Amino acid sequence: MIYYTADLHLGYAPMLAHRPFESVQAMDETLIRNWNETVGPDDTVYIVGDFSYNGGVVPAQYFRRLQGRKHLIRGNHDTGLENAQALFEYCESVVDYWELDDGEEHIILCHYPMIYEKRGYMIHGHLHAHRGRAYTMLQQLPKVLNCGVDVNFLRPVTLAQLVENNALFYGPDSLRHFPEYTGKSVCRDGLLPRRPDFRPLPQRGSAAGHPGDFIL
Repeated sequence: MIYYTADLHLGYAPMLAHRPFESVQAMDETLIRNWNETVGPDDTVYIVGDFSYNGGVVPAQYFRRLQGRKHLIRGNHDTGLENAQALFEYCESVVDYWELDDGEEHIILCHYPMIYEKRGYMIHGHLHAHRGRAYTMLQQLPKVLNCGVDVNFLRPVTLAQLVENNALFYGPDSLRHFPEYTGKSVCRDGLLPRRPDFRPLPQRGSAAGHPGDFIL
């Protein structure tokens, strides 16, 4: 089975302003439990960016607890890791953009949404459950799907579930299914929002045709 997810932001205190949790630990444990209840050891998960938060080292303490064969499509919170090569201990590929076929559908994966109206779907993260100008625009683009956990009930989802959840999020009853949280932003040293730290993709030798072979 193939699953998609994004914007977990594990360990990232500022997310408490937008999620129904009293602590980072409660948020992290819920996300990890939901993941492992959904994903089996032989399933494939495409993480479409922002697994944790930018800077520091690879968050091994989270990766090692999550089941499945993981592929990371980097977001703005995945590009500043000091030991990015260690991502390959937990992810089968690390890229900035990828395409695949999921059953009969062609899929484009990038953390940042793109205008797309052709065959299959463009799957992104980055926007969380915000309802600004991008929300209004994406209501007109049903082929562009937000796989962030905030739009998908805090768990990885299949393509069919992703289509269904996005229809709810961009539909007339959106606030009933996805309420807006107005909690205060909670930050601690080292986790304050800041300018993204960008580093090139890590490289490793691998079999031809594997996503990890490409520098994009």
